[in-house]
Amino acid sequence: MGILSAMNIGCDGLKVHGARLDISSKNIANLDTPNYVRKIPLVVATDRSSFLSVMNQMKESTFGAGTLPYSSGSVAMAGVVEDPTLGERIYKPGHPDADENGYIRTSNVDPLVEITDAIMAQRAYEASLAILTMTKSMADRAATIGS
Repeated sequence: MGILSAMNIGCDGLKVHGARLDISSKNIANLDTPNYVRKIPLVVATDRSSFLSVMNQMKESTFGAGTLPYSSGSVAMAGVVEDPTLGERIYKPGHPDADENGYIRTSNVDPLVEITDAIMAQRAYEASLAILTMTKSMADRAATIGS
């Protein structure tokens, strides 16, 4: 794996997990907003290697050179979906968001779930930042080898 590939993996992680934090913060901000539907980020791995290609790579390079195969991969945001869980129905006939029967739906955001998701996204963001920091350190040391 090259240094630029490692940097790209770290950058992709920062983008995706930063977006996860944004979505969690918007969900928490709309906790008390009637009819608000919780948003769920979809994160996918971008590794496109198949088992057969990994086995062929191992057969050709690993056993001869003694190294592990590298299959490129990262993470990407595949989109955002709405949580299908319905919020609680409350009777408030004078509310501007009330339906024809006078009911509103509360938000379906669970604050404990959102805080947990935000903590997980924050830790993944920090791990991606650590990848960039370590890669920068390796590049700096590699640049000083010849001097």
